[in-house]
Amino acid sequence: MSEIVFAIPGDLSLPTGGYGYGRRLLAEWREMGVAAQHLQLPGGFPNPSETDLAETGRAILSQSYDSVLLIDGLAYGAFPESIAAGLAGRVVALVHHPLGLETGLSPVQAAEFVRREAAALRYAAAVIASSETTKRLLVADFAVPAERITVAEPGVDPAARAVGSGDGETVKLLAVGSLVPRKGYDVLVAALEGLADRPWRLTIVGADDRAPATTAALKAQIAAAGLSGRTRLAGALGQSELDMAYAKADLFVMPSLFEGYGMVLTEALARGLPILCTTGGAAAETAPDDAALKVPPGDVAALRAGLARLLDDRDERQRRADAAWQAAGALPRWRRTATIVAEVCAKVIP
Repeated sequence: MSEIVFAIPGDLSLPTGGYGYGRRLLAEWREMGVAAQHLQLPGGFPNPSETDLAETGRAILSQSYDSVLLIDGLAYGAFPESIAAGLAGRVVALVHHPLGLETGLSPVQAAEFVRREAAALRYAAAVIASSETTKRLLVADFAVPAERITVAEPGVDPAARAVGSGDGETVKLLAVGSLVPRKGYDVLVAALEGLADRPWRLTIVGADDRAPATTAALKAQIAAAGLSGRTRLAGALGQSELDMAYAKADLFVMPSLFEGYGMVLTEALARGLPILCTTGGAAAETAPDDAALKVPPGDVAALRAGLARLLDDRDERQRRADAAWQAAGALPRWRRTATIVAEVCAKVIP
């Protein structure tokens, strides 16, 4: 193997978990001396135009034949079978979560994504899944043999323990993730609307331009609920500002409907924050039960009850915070993640 060619669609600097995973692998490989390069694919994936597909084909075919193609699932899962077949034996597919499980798709769209991704994965020499949950999904619903799948969970860096807001009365809630339907922020706002009598403030950190209709609807929902003065949509923040947001939070909330892993959960654990999250996808397993109170995804009443319980019980918040800080020491590190992926790629001989 001469090098790893890591093909990722769109702008690698975008503040999402998937892009963060890609950035970190490339950075770790540079430090490790692993030969690797980033290949930027068109940003139209997972709904590529014919022009996008033609450009993708040219970009991939221009790579040395003895390179291993590590292709992000946002693109590979949307490849037509003809393209995937032409790359058989050269590809390691990286799957954060199957494209057909994205919230907001029609049944027809979801079924087509599943059909296309299952077809493409048949031609991958190996598959990297970001969680055991995703691996199980790929085996059960996409007919990928378990022996071809390796789990490489996202890493997390050590961090200072959160100090909290310092406000003895108002509980500062923090949620992190782009404003897209799958993140379930409408469910969170609906739950908090019924808790207006409690002292809380909510900050949502995440890109607000990926799904403009979702962002507009969320802003309207917050205003209609009379929560504008207590809810801040902070947009995407730089790392230092994000670190400060974690440090000053009292309770981390993740209302996602589905997560392929839930990187923000481990970021919260790394800082010793108590967590309220859903059981959507891998989120049920990413955070330990003693650190996180978990409720079903999409259930407003259950989320409201969980919020009320943790808002009202400072001692429980502290117990879960202590459990989170205890768990922080055992979290996976990025060097291990990068090593696992590089080892899988090294076994693929074009």
